[in-house]
Amino acid sequence: MRYQLSKTITFVGMMGAGKTSIGKLVGQNFGVNFLDSDHEIEKAANMSVTEIFARDGEPFFRAKESQVLERLLQSEPCILSTGGGAYISDVNRAMISEYGVAVWLKADIDLLWARIRRKKTRPLLSVENPYQTLSDLYKKRSPIYAKAEIIVESEQNLGVEEMVEKVIKILVTTPGSGVKIKAG
Repeated sequence: MRYQLSKTITFVGMMGAGKTSIGKLVGQNFGVNFLDSDHEIEKAANMSVTEIFARDGEPFFRAKESQVLERLLQSEPCILSTGGGAYISDVNRAMISEYGVAVWLKADIDLLWARIRRKKTRPLLSVENPYQTLSDLYKKRSPIYAKAEIIVESEQNLGVEEMVEKVIKILVTTPGSGVKIKAG
């Protein structure tokens, strides 16, 4: 099946929700570019997100994140994965709504923790009690993620491929998603 995007599909949600792994495959299925805002920030800064946080702090990172998001959202429609904190910003949410559609990949705290507990690349979790920090972030951010135009529930028993199918089905059947099936 062939698809046409009229706007950027932006994946939002907590770290570990699958925004990058699912986003890449949705982009392949739709025949459009996949971009990861954190990766684009790293390219622009010539350093990792962890290094930016350590050297310049979170406020600096968030300002650069907004600049990069604006550039990406104003480009050709694509699949865009954002960092976990990107959608928390009122400015970023407004940009995403103006130029695209937000899709919250909603996963419960236990699923998120199972996916990320061994990763050392999460600067916000480089603390004494990372589970508590993740839990606090989840409670704080979930009501904001709930403002996304589309919400897709992750399920413990679904693999990446099944989640991709679920996301595509929801995008294709949701009015205003910016996804259309092309004839031929």
